[in-house]
Amino acid sequence: MLSSIPAFILSTLLFSALPTHAIKFSLQAQRYPQPKCIWNAAHANALVIVTANVGAGANQRVDIEIVDSSPKKNVYLSKKGIKSESRLAITTHEEGEVGVCFKNTVEGDISHEASRKLIRVIDLDVDIGADAVDYNAIANQESLSGLETEMRKLEGIVKEIVEEMDYLKAREERFSGTNGTFPPPAPNVVSLDNLSFLVSTNVRVQNFAWFTLFSLIGLGVWQIFHLRAFFKRKYLID
Repeated sequence: MLSSIPAFILSTLLFSALPTHAIKFSLQAQRYPQPKCIWNAAHANALVIVTANVGAGANQRVDIEIVDSSPKKNVYLSKKGIKSESRLAITTHEEGEVGVCFKNTVEGDISHEASRKLIRVIDLDVDIGADAVDYNAIANQESLSGLETEMRKLEGIVKEIVEEMDYLKAREERFSGTNGTFPPPAPNVVSLDNLSFLVSTNVRVQNFAWFTLFSLIGLGVWQIFHLRAFFKRKYLID
């Protein structure tokens, strides 16, 4: 029983690290509406599944558009007049944020006072990366057991964590090459002061990273011994 504790803690940490991208909101109808966008971070080449459930409402047309925050301002999908539940899938092209934008347009001959009361309720769910994969379909196709399906999910989550760490490492390496003076010096010119500033900053960041790592390891060891002592007091283990 004790050997299962670290695995349980690891599984809990992995699943608790997954973000939740579900939101429910009301969208006011207008003659010339401005888009209301919900943004979520996503890596390049990530699968994104958008599920939008639009409530009933007369004399209103809800349009949806999926874009990103990259310099290219990619528009992945644009659809007008969505109703009830719509399920849309895209694959990102750039690193950044993916925005799901809605517009609620007034239709028909309606007075201004009446149009102010027109509202559509939207229930939005955005799944990114491993969350967007339909593991039930994979299990049926490959005849996987329940445990094998869960292991496949964990494999996808761990892969995302590794990719996130590689992304953060690349960012750290890129930022470590920028100097801390304003205005910046001429290109390809690095003074001794700037070099010493960069080295000292990197040393402090590394020391803090090691401190954080050892603190987490110490906390994990303490939790295991604490739980072991607790289970012994309850006579659950020998």
